[in-house]
Amino acid sequence: MLHRTLPCSAFQASLGRSKLPHYPYLSANLGLLDYIGRINQNSVCSISYKKPVKRNLTILHTAASSTTTPTATTMSTTASDAGSGSISHLSQTDAIAVDQELMGPVLGFSVDQLMELAGLSVACALAAEFPPELQGEEAVAGTHRRRVLVFAGPGNNGGDGLVAARHLHHFGYDVKVCYPKPTDKPLYNGLVKQISSLGIPMVNWSDLHAAGPLSDQADVVVDALFGFSFTGQPRPPFDAIIQALLPAAKPPPIVSVDIPSGWHVELGDSEAAPGTTLLPDMLVSLTAPKLCARYFKGAHHYLGGRFVPPAVSNRFHLRLPAYPGTSMCVRIGGAGKSAPTVAAITAKAVVAAAATTMAVQAKVADMRISYERGGLQEADFEGRDPLQVFDEWFKAAVSGKVCEEPNAISLATCDSGGRPSVRVVLLKGYDKRGFVFYTNYASRKGEELAGGYAAFSLYWEKLQRQIRVEGVVEKVSEQESTEYFHSRPRGSQIGAWVSNQSQQCKDRTDLEARNVELQQRYSDESQSVPKPPHWGGYLIRPTSIEFWQGRPSRLHDRIRFRRAAPSDMDPWVMERLQP
Repeated sequence: MLHRTLPCSAFQASLGRSKLPHYPYLSANLGLLDYIGRINQNSVCSISYKKPVKRNLTILHTAASSTTTPTATTMSTTASDAGSGSISHLSQTDAIAVDQELMGPVLGFSVDQLMELAGLSVACALAAEFPPELQGEEAVAGTHRRRVLVFAGPGNNGGDGLVAARHLHHFGYDVKVCYPKPTDKPLYNGLVKQISSLGIPMVNWSDLHAAGPLSDQADVVVDALFGFSFTGQPRPPFDAIIQALLPAAKPPPIVSVDIPSGWHVELGDSEAAPGTTLLPDMLVSLTAPKLCARYFKGAHHYLGGRFVPPAVSNRFHLRLPAYPGTSMCVRIGGAGKSAPTVAAITAKAVVAAAATTMAVQAKVADMRISYERGGLQEADFEGRDPLQVFDEWFKAAVSGKVCEEPNAISLATCDSGGRPSVRVVLLKGYDKRGFVFYTNYASRKGEELAGGYAAFSLYWEKLQRQIRVEGVVEKVSEQESTEYFHSRPRGSQIGAWVSNQSQQCKDRTDLEARNVELQQRYSDESQSVPKPPHWGGYLIRPTSIEFWQGRPSRLHDRIRFRRAAPSDMDPWVMERLQP
């Protein structure tokens, strides 16, 4: 396979216009020669091609005839309305939390990556309802390319609009961008360079305003001015732009990105006087619809968020629709109707996607083993201290080498609102008092442990054994924490200073730079690293310890010890629980 990567400015000169195939407007691939050549985010053109191969392809084609409609889709198909009433809607707080989770250390999405995916979703949704070729009476004075005017604001919403403008240009639209207050940051400067390299005009608002009604200058307007974090009143020139988009100004169809600019993120336009807010024809919600989408009465409501991983959906209990085929967006509502042909095609894709999901779920449902490695008899537990039994089981797991970290426990905590969370930490000690582990006091788990209760479980698959512990929590003494801290490897000691655990991190580079800084600060190994005041140990004093042994037919053995309070004066009660 030949692969060439060239700067855009040199691209046409090097290969020549005749050497490049034309991409169907929604397609991310051409097929036939397996040709790939979309412009990437760094304004570089990348081409790869192979020998011809036979392959079943779905290629979108738009004919010049005024009576034809798109006959197939790949990258950005629409779907039959997914039923927006059953879809989760986010408050402003939840929307911010979801973004933070996506960009957190576990998932590792970057701002520019999310912006690229969001902008592509917007472009695909727009193309699904407003094809690049004007049809029939829409075509005026010999003009057949649909004119799109993108209004980009100074924040991330504006960045989504800039990305969408680039993709719309590649889809075949006649695109202009109005970016009144550019953000002077590398990410945004790069987006502007990419747009400029494609010859997309950057127009001033003053020139647009002087030229007359927007309906004379564009066939579609993309509203990417303000996102869900915007509050207050728009300042000049954004206030004038919004005035030009109000119903009284009779603007062209408006496609709003995530939030119609000027709307309250949760109350929408419900408390605004009639005629004082935007009434977009299309709303493209991103990740998940915001609460304001409940007040949207336009023709087309789309969702672009195929990048949302299951970890986020599960944590925030998001109910999101299935995306048909290879689509980056899905139609979830609106007062208008989508193109019948497109709807029919994508309805089949939805059915196919649902069938695939059911098949995967069926495989998961069939996963099971039979537990046949022993049983538990009450006589073996009568009159015993459960902490002694724990010691025997733990030593058996260690000597049996059941896993690399037999001391890994799943620690569960709960916030003040009753919302639980769980994570794996390492058990670092146990004695007659209970169980000890160490962490950052300012972390999420530290904040939730302040409530005074916790639970954890151990599962050793090779032994088919589980131990469940519940109890009250307290911090160990400063001396005990300090002694353990200085027993750790020096790198781990410094790491406790590096990480503000559970706090948002700009990126991995920022974390590593702080690590280098602190490694240099404590480079003299003759000097000890002080224990951070925000770091130390917790002791779980158990009130319940359950020993579980897997048995055939799911008739497992469960022996539980419980006591009312974690005191040596309070005796343990042993009992068998039904499986």
